[in-house]
Amino acid sequence: MSTKSKGSSAEREIIHMFWKTDKWAAVRIAGSGSMKYPAVDVVAGKQGRKLAIECKNVSTGNLFFSKEDLRQIIEFATKFGAEPWVAIKFDRIGWYFFAVNVVMELGVGKSFNTDNALTYGLSFEEIIKEK
Repeated sequence: MSTKSKGSSAEREIIHMFWKTDKWAAVRIAGSGSMKYPAVDVVAGKQGRKLAIECKNVSTGNLFFSKEDLRQIIEFATKFGAEPWVAIKFDRIGWYFFAVNVVMELGVGKSFNTDNALTYGLSFEEIIKEK
């Protein structure tokens, strides 16, 4: 499976996860990353809350984010009125969600792996629970 189709499959998986709840809806943004405007992969929402989510699928265990990657997520989320999030699917432990400010605090260019997913990330159940 190509990297692009693996990413698209992960995005569709996360959309199904949101729709399977009784309150959330989600859509995939076609062309995210391939146009001149900032965009994220998935927008999810429920009454009173919207998430702008950049999705990544990691099989090797390490993932890096640049300052520009994070700037674009924040710009889109701010203009859209949503919370900026990064969702990473790790092969052995599943999906973990990171607030973009946490990614920035951990350090641009630092790797994300299963250790910091368990320490700094939120599970899907944690991200959708009532505040």
